[in-house]
Amino acid sequence: MSKPIIGITSGVIVDEGGMFPGYRRVYANEDYISSVVQNGGVPLIIPLNTSLAVIEQQVAMIDGLILTGGNDITPLKYNQEPEQKLGDLFPERDRFESEVLKLAKAKTVPILGICWGAQLINVCHGGNLYQDLSYRSEKTLKHWQSHSAAQVTHSIELVEGSKLKSIIGSEDILVNSFHHQVMNKVAEEFKVSAIAKDGVVEAIESKTYPFLMGVQWHPEMLHKSVSSMNLIFKALIRQAEGN
Repeated sequence: MSKPIIGITSGVIVDEGGMFPGYRRVYANEDYISSVVQNGGVPLIIPLNTSLAVIEQQVAMIDGLILTGGNDITPLKYNQEPEQKLGDLFPERDRFESEVLKLAKAKTVPILGICWGAQLINVCHGGNLYQDLSYRSEKTLKHWQSHSAAQVTHSIELVEGSKLKSIIGSEDILVNSFHHQVMNKVAEEFKVSAIAKDGVVEAIESKTYPFLMGVQWHPEMLHKSVSSMNLIFKALIRQAEGN
C-alpha cells in the first residue's frame, strides 16, 4: 500500500548578498520534511506561485496538507489597519496559501496549520489576531523564545473533549514558542483546543471538518526531542491514508 502524500507549503527567501542579490528561493524547513517521513508520510513541498491552474493541480496530488510558519498576515485580510508593532508582511503568500487551504478543504484532505498556518486558518474562516502580544490587556508570557528550536519553554493546557487532547493523551504539555502575534477572535467554526497559562490560544480545531487543526507552537521542531509531538503528525497521516 502506497504511503499518503502530505503537501507542505513553502516560503520565499530573498538573497541579500552573495552572487545574486535579490534572487528569490522557494524553501521549506527540513524539520517539516523529516517529521512527515518519520511518521509514515511522503512529503511534497508545494512551491509558492500565483497561477490558480497550477495550484489546483498541486492540491490534486496531495492526501494531506501542512500549512507552515511564515511572516505576519496582512491585517487588511481580517478588516484591520496595520498597527505600530506589525511585523514583515508577504501578501503574495497570504493569497497563495488561502487558495491552497480552500482547495484542500474542497477535497476534504486532513489539514494541519503550524504557527502562521494556524493563524491563517483562523483568519480565513472569519477570525482575527492581535497584531502583537503587547496589545492584549492581560499579562502575557514570553512567546518568542531566544533558545534552541528544539527546547520547550512554556506549558499549555489541552482542553478536555478536544481532538488534540485525544491525540496527545495528556492534559498539560510543554512547547516551544516563536510568535509575536496570537489569535484574538476565534472563528465561529472552530473551538479552542489548547491554551497557555496566560490565556493565549495555542490550538484550534474545526467543529465540523474531519481533521482541520491549527497549533501555535512548532511540533516539527520538537519531533526528535519530544516524542509526543510525533502523535500529531501520525494522526494527520493516518487520516490522510483514507484519501
